[in-house]
Amino acid sequence: MIERLAKFIARSGVCSRRMAEELISQGRVTVNGEEVKTPAFNVSGDEKILIDGEKLPQKELTRLWLYYKPVGLVTSHKDEKGRPTVFENLPAGLPRVISVGRLDLNSEGLLLLTNNGELSRKLELPSNGWARRYKVRVHGFVNLQKLQALQKGTVIDGVEYGPITATMESSQGANTWLNVTLTEGKNREIRRVMKSIGLEVSRLIRLSYGPFQLGSLKKGEAKEVPTKVLREQLGNTFEL
Repeated sequence: MIERLAKFIARSGVCSRRMAEELISQGRVTVNGEEVKTPAFNVSGDEKILIDGEKLPQKELTRLWLYYKPVGLVTSHKDEKGRPTVFENLPAGLPRVISVGRLDLNSEGLLLLTNNGELSRKLELPSNGWARRYKVRVHGFVNLQKLQALQKGTVIDGVEYGPITATMESSQGANTWLNVTLTEGKNREIRRVMKSIGLEVSRLIRLSYGPFQLGSLKKGEAKEVPTKVLREQLGNTFEL
């Protein structure tokens, strides 16, 4: 099978496709002894491909984990501010993994982890139409009309946000729990959208990402998705 070099590198699990493209642009990748100058380079996989003079790891079976990210961890392999990261605090026994999207420092709940950079990229695409469902505690007066209007999408400071479905679950004093569903998931989207209608988010828990559920996972726990289930959910759209 002929495919782009960056995609092949990502499928080896060594890094994401975007990072692979950066490595190629930096001149750190060689194919059969020749430095590759552009990510627009095709390979079959039979070539001798090196990154910084090192062979790519042997392609492993694609795997996916459900992980309950606690509050206080950055979804990054390295944080420039020295804050603790998700990848420094994963349960023992996991191989090198990357995340499917992110959850910000003060958010918690379901984070998908995979050993395949190409799968990570695929699952992040809005074109999948996969809903992300959250339980959100807000502080302030909940205006039901404004809440319902979020289903039409909104624009904040020139940034367009897609439709959001938000319904009230329970309320006590000035605190209300909402069930929130969206399909796009831009950076800090829920917090910004809620602030635009006068609500401050005090807790945000992601319950599901597409067909994958947080379920009974406890904070800091990870659970692998069986290969059979992964195949069923991806269909013929991705080669494991």
